[in-house]
Amino acid sequence: MQNIQTRHKALIQIISQETIYSQEELQEKLRQQGIVTTQATLSRDLKALRILKVPGEGYRLPQPGNRFLAGPSPTSVVSLEFSGQLAVIKTQPGFAPAIASLIDHHPSRPIMGTIAGDDTALLILRLGFTSAQVMDVLEKVLPDIKSHLIA
Repeated sequence: MQNIQTRHKALIQIISQETIYSQEELQEKLRQQGIVTTQATLSRDLKALRILKVPGEGYRLPQPGNRFLAGPSPTSVVSLEFSGQLAVIKTQPGFAPAIASLIDHHPSRPIMGTIAGDDTALLILRLGFTSAQVMDVLEKVLPDIKSHLIA
């Protein structure tokens, strides 16, 4: 059984790198990565990630201000809090995997990696980096992140 986070991360990666026009194409791309899924599961995953099929453009990741987006944007963060070498990003339900994937796909020295649940992403920070240095990295990925920082 495939892990939902693995599928979500793969879907985000595929759609961010290629133009995909059908669920069959998505299933094939996932299969090539060793992820076998049913059409029903794929549909649920697309809905959970707020990935929409735009006529003539294929599947698109949600973006702030996207006129096709129904509901909250995955780049809208509820809160960010630091604790030592960890940071916790709270998101709208279902968006943490997308946020974590965005961060992971923008490798940086201060952030070692992420772990995501449904509405929480845990950032593991490298020793020797300040929260200000981490914020500089996060602002490149999530431009409105500072407004969600809990002191």
